[in-house]
Amino acid sequence: MTPSPHGGLSTLSLSIDPICRVEFGPGRIVRLPELIATTGHNRAFVVTDRGLRAAGVVERVLKILDSADVEYTVHDEVAPNPSTGNVDAGAARARAFGPAAVIALGGGSVLDAAKGISLLVGNPDAVAADADHLWEAAPGLPLVAVPTTSGTGAETNGFGVIEDAAACRKVYIGHPSVKPHIALLDPELTLGLPAAATAATGIDALVHGIESLASRGANPFSVAYAAQAVSMVSRALPVAFRDGSDLGARAELMMGAHLAGQALTLSGLGLVHGIGHAITAHTGTPHGVALAAVLEEVMEFSAPAAQDAYERAARAMRLDPPADGDWAAAAVTAVREISGQLDIKRPLRDLGADRGLLPAIAAGAVADAVTKNAPRLPDESEVLEILERTYERP
Repeated sequence: MTPSPHGGLSTLSLSIDPICRVEFGPGRIVRLPELIATTGHNRAFVVTDRGLRAAGVVERVLKILDSADVEYTVHDEVAPNPSTGNVDAGAARARAFGPAAVIALGGGSVLDAAKGISLLVGNPDAVAADADHLWEAAPGLPLVAVPTTSGTGAETNGFGVIEDAAACRKVYIGHPSVKPHIALLDPELTLGLPAAATAATGIDALVHGIESLASRGANPFSVAYAAQAVSMVSRALPVAFRDGSDLGARAELMMGAHLAGQALTLSGLGLVHGIGHAITAHTGTPHGVALAAVLEEVMEFSAPAAQDAYERAARAMRLDPPADGDWAAAAVTAVREISGQLDIKRPLRDLGADRGLLPAIAAGAVADAVTKNAPRLPDESEVLEILERTYERP
């Protein structure tokens, strides 16, 4: 571990647990061929999206594989909100390619789709719509996660979320074998990320930290990860949003998002994600934008049961002690200010949610598995009230 001139970490190599190895630092992508070899394969099935193709990120990675004579094929058909159809198509191509390590190169959507593809290759009679019933299925292909955004923390765990468009629901992927063997975190790969995408993915990471602190499943390990994540993300995200070329901010944001992923893997999430999943399922809104639409309102609803957690969040954001002693209100205000700096909060009406759709979104949020971890459990009428509050005003 070496110090960075930016006050953070410049490079890092460690094992968080016996399954997941973390490689962190600018330029670490050049190590990809040797990392693939540690999975027991010398071939790569690269899962990515067309946006990264157009941005040149995919070609940069493929040149590294070419230089090491790693045989590969590329599946770049992953959509921003990956569907069961995306995953089924990718699995068919991966089966045709044969034994290989799956390289997930992209944001959370790509990582989630890659987990589904990996799992289905190991279970050839299954389809993606069945993924939330495959928790005890045969193992999938080994996965190397190479995130190109700083938000989801999907490289830390064996879980994923994809969309069943026909059923208008989210399908949860989960299996120990699709937890990445290696998380390769190279902040240089995030330098070209547009400001809006930086905001949407970064707010996801911030929510992961805050919800992990307040989750019913929180424990000393998750709290430690989450508090550090909130500290790093709240500091680095506005900087990276304003200046996407600031490598120090990009590196700090990437590590903060990764720590938030470690936290949520242990603790679970909560109502912000429950509502966010339902909004996205019904409107197609990008995940981070959906979270931002209700973040402060859910925090206000949850505050009576999350005073200590929100005090930890406020202290992690380095807030001054509030004169009235209300740390929860101070945390909400700070989060509102960060959202304002990112220009990300939108009324639900602008996200394509007709008022008549709100009861279905509320029902979906209450039924979502993550909502059961919320510090204050809502009923549908209470979620509907939150949605009404955010319908016409940001």
